[in-house]
Amino acid sequence: MQSSGAQRQSMARVFFTYAAVGLVLVVVLGFLLASSYRTEAQRRGVAEGRSEAMLIAETAVEPILSGHELTNPLTMTQRTDLQSLVNTAVRTHEVLRLRLRDLQGNVVFSDDGSGFKERPEDAALLAAHGHVVARLTHLNSDANDAGAVGPLAVEVYVPLIAGAPAHRVGVLEAYLPYAPINADVSAGLSGLYVDLALGLGVLYVALFAISLSVTRRLRRQLRLNTYLAEHDALTDLPNRSVFQQRAAAAIAAATRRDVPVAVAIVDLDRFKEINDTLGHSNGDALLTVLAKRLADQLRPDDTVARLGGDEFGLILRDCEDPEGALWRLRSTIEREVLVNGLPLSVDSSIGYVVARADGIDVDELLQRAEVAMYAAKARHAGVLRYDPSQDLYDASNLSLAGELRHAIDAGELVLHYQPKARMHDGRVDALEALVRWQHPMLGLLPPDRFVPLAEQSDLIDRLTEWVVHRALADVCELQVVSGLVSVAVNVSARNLGRPGLVELVRRELAATGLHAETLVVEMTETALLADPAGAARVLGDLRALGIRVSLDDFGSGQTSLGYVATLPIDELKIDRSFVGELATSRADAAIVRSVVDLGHNLGLQVVAEGIETDACWAAAAAAGCDLAQGFFLARPMPIGEVGPWLAEHRVPAMTPARR
Repeated sequence: MQSSGAQRQSMARVFFTYAAVGLVLVVVLGFLLASSYRTEAQRRGVAEGRSEAMLIAETAVEPILSGHELTNPLTMTQRTDLQSLVNTAVRTHEVLRLRLRDLQGNVVFSDDGSGFKERPEDAALLAAHGHVVARLTHLNSDANDAGAVGPLAVEVYVPLIAGAPAHRVGVLEAYLPYAPINADVSAGLSGLYVDLALGLGVLYVALFAISLSVTRRLRRQLRLNTYLAEHDALTDLPNRSVFQQRAAAAIAAATRRDVPVAVAIVDLDRFKEINDTLGHSNGDALLTVLAKRLADQLRPDDTVARLGGDEFGLILRDCEDPEGALWRLRSTIEREVLVNGLPLSVDSSIGYVVARADGIDVDELLQRAEVAMYAAKARHAGVLRYDPSQDLYDASNLSLAGELRHAIDAGELVLHYQPKARMHDGRVDALEALVRWQHPMLGLLPPDRFVPLAEQSDLIDRLTEWVVHRALADVCELQVVSGLVSVAVNVSARNLGRPGLVELVRRELAATGLHAETLVVEMTETALLADPAGAARVLGDLRALGIRVSLDDFGSGQTSLGYVATLPIDELKIDRSFVGELATSRADAAIVRSVVDLGHNLGLQVVAEGIETDACWAAAAAAGCDLAQGFFLARPMPIGEVGPWLAEHRVPAMTPARR
């Protein structure tokens, strides 16, 4: 986009070019009009000479001839009278030359004795046939004339009419001086030229004023268009295009000076609910207030821009503690806003990068900041810096996502099962099905390598369908040799948002003939928070089928205790981050005991996952956990190893700590 200064300079150049071109056109027009006036003046001068010659013929020459045809010789009296006439006219400079010609164009009388032996001229022959011919020339300028070229004259050929009845008797050839005629014409032309110059000058000034006024309006419109092209119409903040330009400039400056610059993307959480509930006008009012708040909180060199919808961009120059600054800005956003008398507050998710540590290419940094923002939103983390592990959109992952569709059809996926045992007697209560991808080139891939890719598209539905089908089929075969055992499968937020999940489970249970209690559906807190109402509805439908529901990774999200109490769930699985140090951390032990008490008071079973040592098993048992899962009990194993493991499984030996 061209800068506003460059656009103003361009507009000025256009204006001055237009003014110069206008001046040239006016000058050319004046020249053409002046030439036209001069030509018209000459035409009128010739016409005046023509009239004078016709007057001489009618009043002076024709009476002398008195019907005498010039094909016959002139009488002495006629010659004397004609010579007297010519002498007077020449002496008074009214006539420069006068000749009489017969109807064949031959000269029969000449005041200066010229032309007698010359070939008849075409103009004389035309006059002999009744035409009057007049033209501007110089005396003695014809090829057959003798003597020096004389002054400018009007050469006229007039047919002579005489006799009764009147008839043509010859031709009068007269050369009349043009100077007197030109003096009269030039006097009129001088005034006309002055008027023309004044008129064209006024015209140019008027055109200049009009163009100045028009270009002034255009400049104002250009400034307005430039502003609108660079700013958001609702909030008056810079738009995405300007934000990218400023980010590029800030990154370049930070690179030269070796100082940090943070680029952040801010997205408002659940802003759509405000729009849907209170209307877009109130949503726009909220955005306007928040935009002003952010702008007021930033330093002069920093930038806040509206990138679209409920998304803002931030550039923090020379910022040594970007995370602290962004947390403060997030607190500013969360402060209550009065919109049309309604108190509103909104949370936000902020992802950020720091140049040069996270890169120097502006497009790449903006993409990474957006990745971090979506990760912050998914984890309810508030503010999160970019980490490569968050990025599901690099080239290798995009290729992997494309291969996953084929892998499902080609049978490259496998399930590994990890037992979940009761703590009081060690009996296996269920097996958790964990999907793996036996990639032909990359080997055995864990679920966190490809499941997040599937969750970004409809592939997650096919993946979940495959897992449910395979897990129930495996357990159906396992029960033949090992007795009753349940299987737990994980579902994502996208699965909970699809109406087909309940029907899928019903169909697969019917196909295997297994009881509904055989299947346990596990989902994480973050999956619930993506759409709480929709998730609760789907879980209720599953519970109505008799399927047990387990809330996985409890404690890692932000689920309120009141909300947990309303969910149709049967089991809480304490997140491994609290269980791993359970034997040595008083804080973790206190948290685990609190979760156990909460679960038991709600009538739920409590599972400690991530138990990897004997001491951790004992501490979980002492805290009152009902079930345990982890490497201490068993690592995930293929279905072929589950039967032998179940046959050999014994209750872990009781330690003093466990007693």
